[in-house]
Amino acid sequence: MVNQVKKRVKQLLKIVILNCYKAATRILPVNKRIILFESNLGRNYTGSPRAIYEEMVRQGLDKKYRCYFILEDPNTPIPGAASTVKRSRFRYFYLFAVAGVWVCDTRLPQYIIKRPECTYIQTWHGTPLKKLALDMDSVYMAGEEEIDSYKKNFYENTQTWDYLISQNHFSTEIFRRAFAFKKEMLEIGYPRNDVLFKKNNPEDVRALKQELGLPLDKRIILYAPTWRDNEFYDNGKYKFNSPLKFDLLKEALSKDTIMIVKYHYLVMEQIDWSPYKGFIYPCDLSYDISALYLVSDMLITDYSSVMFDYSILRRPMLFYCYDLEAYKDTLRGFYFDFLEEAPGPVTFTTEELIAAIQNYEASTYREKQEAFCHKYNHADDGNASKKVVELITKIAG
Repeated sequence: MVNQVKKRVKQLLKIVILNCYKAATRILPVNKRIILFESNLGRNYTGSPRAIYEEMVRQGLDKKYRCYFILEDPNTPIPGAASTVKRSRFRYFYLFAVAGVWVCDTRLPQYIIKRPECTYIQTWHGTPLKKLALDMDSVYMAGEEEIDSYKKNFYENTQTWDYLISQNHFSTEIFRRAFAFKKEMLEIGYPRNDVLFKKNNPEDVRALKQELGLPLDKRIILYAPTWRDNEFYDNGKYKFNSPLKFDLLKEALSKDTIMIVKYHYLVMEQIDWSPYKGFIYPCDLSYDISALYLVSDMLITDYSSVMFDYSILRRPMLFYCYDLEAYKDTLRGFYFDFLEEAPGPVTFTTEELIAAIQNYEASTYREKQEAFCHKYNHADDGNASKKVVELITKIAG
């Protein structure tokens, strides 16, 4: 009974807040100098919104404008003069009602109202291998019941974007169609990748390893798989169900290697990695994956867009694709021939993966790596954040 009352009170409070928010969007003036940033549904301080904000800090613009970073945990430390704002609280709605610029890398909730005087810069979060939005034939995600309503909601959301960042020509063509996006495309590479140009040197990499508490005398492998649409606990909370046999990996590699395991931001798991202490270093949502790229000597992934960012470094990539046919033919579908273009060995079992790691020859994949990087990283040059900040200053005055 008590829980039912609490639930009802919470529902009523949400209705009151949303009504106040709607009224605010009609009454309050928009302030061009209020800038909102959000990464990964507010779950962390990472990605392109972070890179853009930190470029503003470098230029001293965080003091000229009123910057806010939206976070589930408002105690997250961030540099500069920006304030943190807890997601879905009253202040969050007030700022969305009056802010002149939004910078975000995922879709905002359907109840957020985009005012005509506000400018929305959508950075997005990766070059697509997997089919997106209006290109999808079916949907298996949590909270989605059928493809038509999913596409309708997606379409309505994308129409609020004023600018969309693209990493390459390939993405630009897909985004135009899959998002039905007809406004200004910024084909400038991803701001989050600027650091891969600036800190890809022995001194900065060593400092990052020390900061992360990683050994300096071992090879580091980053394992960063994507999420599976049909494996979830709840809306926006997905499972980590990799069948990778970590005990075999430890036995075969731990003498001179450690492994970082990095979940996708939609994956919400509390796995006990203590049996693999000293070999596996789990990294939660608070870690910016760009730093993990820099400290790693090799990447293992599957269908994740991390492959497109990591290719900038021209380091070994291996692919563990235990469910390739089901993923490709049922869950999503692909935009290109993955087996043909993958710039590294594609494996299907733990044993195959171990053998591929132990026998990896860089020369075997050099030509594929160069072709992959030329196709997907031609716009990345280390200056994307500066270009977005220049746009923001033109908008905000």
